[in-house]
Amino acid sequence: MRPLRALIVEDDKAVALVTRRFVERHGAFVVAGEAATGRAALEAIEALRPDLVLLDVHLPDASGIEVLRVARTRGFAGEVVAVTAARDLETVRAARAFGVRHYLVKPFGLEAMRERLEAIRAELEQAEALGVQVLDQRAVDAMLQPADRQRPAPAGSQLTLDRVAAVLETLEESASAAEIGERLGMSRVSARRYLERLVIEGRAEVAPRYGGTGRPELRYSARR
Repeated sequence: MRPLRALIVEDDKAVALVTRRFVERHGAFVVAGEAATGRAALEAIEALRPDLVLLDVHLPDASGIEVLRVARTRGFAGEVVAVTAARDLETVRAARAFGVRHYLVKPFGLEAMRERLEAIRAELEQAEALGVQVLDQRAVDAMLQPADRQRPAPAGSQLTLDRVAAVLETLEESASAAEIGERLGMSRVSARRYLERLVIEGRAEVAPRYGGTGRPELRYSARR
């Protein structure tokens, strides 16, 4: 079986380096590339078409879940390992809805990585022997439906996305997701999801604003 090509999506350089070393120690895999943002990840997936993406859930410009959603809509059918510090049920459910079957919770060790890679290698080897892909287009299409088919796809999402973009265009300075949400009468979480989509599509930019303690605040602006 040919070497399996892996893409590492991780914004923390130290974690990316450790991940690369772990992958390279498994003889069945080679590192085809690295990406540190959601937008770069989508470009790398499109260009490299890796067999495996080691995908950090928390990225500077978008969530890994949103990156995966867009990648699936573009036909990416490779395996994904969600690498995250998040242990919340919502993240696991969202990842599973887009075909994620393997997870690594930070901080992870060599043995945990080896187990995930070995499981994926065995799955892909079996699929190759059968002459099929682990995920074909029908499977990808199914993933893009609600996980339990109890909720329809959100209506008017493109319209709302355009409304968020229009608000950004009117701003002279950057704004947070909470500020955009307040203007449009939606929650901060919903506003951020639309803002992340705009960043991925190249219609918006995001930059951290540091101040005080804790994580920096993400500020969004229209791409001029």
